Amino acid sequence: MSGWYQWQDQTLILRLRLQPGARHNAILGPYGENSLRISIKAPPVDGKANTLLLRFIAECFAVTPRQVRLLGGAHSRDKRIAIDHPGRLPSEAQISVQD
Repeated sequence: MSGWYQWQDQTLILRLRLQPGARHNAILGPYGENSLRISIKAPPVDGKANTLLLRFIAECFAVTPRQVRLLGGAHSRDKRIAIDHPGRLPSEAQISVQD
């Protein structure tokens, strides 16, 4: 297990370091040992970056937006999210399949 993710049954919990206002939406890879770095085009204004982040994560992990929840960090670059029953694990995220 890496520091940026953990499995709780069929739910994947991710610790993210967000880079809002970027040129592209992308999973950039590990940020230190405890976070996964994500760039998002939306600015950090009025929750726009959070909204786009959740939609982007849903797309990357092949789930519906309702399966992705923000657990913490609504007003911070450091966030925790939960993904229920991920349909895909993007290689950039370096996440191992649950045993």
